[in-house]
Amino acid sequence: MSVQFDYDYFLSKCRTFCSYQDRSLGEVKAKLQSWHIRDNVSEKIIKTLKKEDLLNEERFCRSFARGKFRINKWGKNRIMFELTKKGIPELMVQIGLDEIDDKEYSKTITKLIKAKYKELKRKKSSNPKGKIARYMLAKGFESDVVWKEINRFYK
Repeated sequence: MSVQFDYDYFLSKCRTFCSYQDRSLGEVKAKLQSWHIRDNVSEKIIKTLKKEDLLNEERFCRSFARGKFRINKWGKNRIMFELTKKGIPELMVQIGLDEIDDKEYSKTITKLIKAKYKELKRKKSSNPKGKIARYMLAKGFESDVVWKEINRFYK
C-alpha cells in the first residue's frame, strides 16, 4: 500500500467516523492506532479533519456535557471526570460544563431526589437520606449541593 493510498483511504474512514458524532482528539488517535496507521499519516489525517472542522474539541466537549447531563442525568463531577479521562484539557472541560444551565441543573437535582425518595418509600427503606445522597454522588453531583437539597426536601 502506498502512503497516498493509506492517507486517502483512512481519511475517508475518519471522515465517516467523525461525521457520525462529535469525537475527541483522543478517540480519533485511538481509532487510527487501532488501524495501525503510521504516525506521519495519522498526523496528516488529524490536521485535515481539524481544517475541515470534522474534529473540533470544543464542540465535542459542549455536546458531550449537554448529552450526558440531559440524557444520562449526570452531574458536573461525573462529566468532568469522564472528559478528563478522555484527555481533554481543563479549559475545554470548563467550556463543556458551561453548556449546563444552572436552573436546569437545580431542577434535575430536585427531580432525581424526589424520584429516588418515592422509590425508597415504596420499599420502606431505612436511612433514605444516606441512600439518596450516595445515589446522587454516584451520578456525579456535588456533595454540598446534594445535601443542601436533601435537607431542604426533608424539612
